[in-house]
Amino acid sequence: MKLFFLCMMILGSGFGSGLVLAQTSQDRSTDWDKIVQAGKKEGKVVASIPPSAELRKLMELTFPKRYGIGVEFVPARGGTIIRRMVDESKAGVQYFDVHIGGTESIITGLLPENVLEPVEPYFVLPEVRDPKQWWGGHIWADNAKRFLYAFVAYQTVSLWSNSNEYKPAEFRGFDDLLNPKLQGKIGISDPRTPGSGSSMWSYMNYIKGEEYLKRLVAQRLFVTRDLRLLADNLAKGKIAVTSGIGYSEFLPFIKAGLSVTPLPVPKEGLYVSGGYGHLTILKNPPHPNATKVFVNWLLGRDGQEIFTRGMGVGSRRLDIDTKWLKEFGIIASKDVPLTMEQFHKLENQSEEKIYKVREPGAAVARKLLGE
Repeated sequence: MKLFFLCMMILGSGFGSGLVLAQTSQDRSTDWDKIVQAGKKEGKVVASIPPSAELRKLMELTFPKRYGIGVEFVPARGGTIIRRMVDESKAGVQYFDVHIGGTESIITGLLPENVLEPVEPYFVLPEVRDPKQWWGGHIWADNAKRFLYAFVAYQTVSLWSNSNEYKPAEFRGFDDLLNPKLQGKIGISDPRTPGSGSSMWSYMNYIKGEEYLKRLVAQRLFVTRDLRLLADNLAKGKIAVTSGIGYSEFLPFIKAGLSVTPLPVPKEGLYVSGGYGHLTILKNPPHPNATKVFVNWLLGRDGQEIFTRGMGVGSRRLDIDTKWLKEFGIIASKDVPLTMEQFHKLENQSEEKIYKVREPGAAVARKLLGE
């Protein structure tokens, strides 16, 4: 834990000063210099990012200082920002350049509206373009393998407890959540909307079935879309267990030394998630060169180190240390390791899995929890 906090201090103070300069030698090509200079003239890049204050702070400290290009970050859950992007695009308003987030809202909200550009043409630097830099090579979440780039892959329980209220040793599998002592003490991220709550709920539906979820709902669940409230309630002991939120939401409470801890891997196993680690580019971005610079920074070593630390997720870049995540119940796919066959079987964020697993799970949620 001390090492973790030290790393966070280094990130806050050192990255923007050039502590990690893996990209420097590659930034010197004439074409790249021209793109950076054109990005500076455009002034900024506008990106929708995950709702993490830590991530926003780290990126705002580092990217502008590195390239002299401004940033305008809009932190939001995908479901709340996607509609705005679609409406603006249809009205001919080009405001956002980039969206980073989970796949469900992108696949069901952005992809069908034909408002996205292919991502790969924005890969400029060799360390980003080269598939050998990435575990599994280049992985796409959309069937066309063009519009939705997955730069994260990891397994996480996505179940946390207040150890004063419920000991991790008491949890062995999903049936343990039906313990009468947890009645009225379980909080979940609303599975009726796209997001991490839907991810865990749909996995339980896939593994355990609807009858199990009926019994879980009978535990008088606290259901909310406010992830901050859910984390706060767990940290204060108002509830004992949460489902569907993870490290990034709990980071302020972890740093404060409060009794929040991930539960062990359930005996039923884990799915593979990409979390918020997916990149899309809006069609005709208003700041195309600044967007290229940002995309290559984000997918380069510096950006991936910051995203991994800020969000607590497993980058697929092979040169990023992710082993420290295990302390928080998160296992990067490259650290297991999984075969690609196993990955495709266990992943739950692709276009195919959204429609075959996630949407049926959401339908069960609406049935059991109401519309």
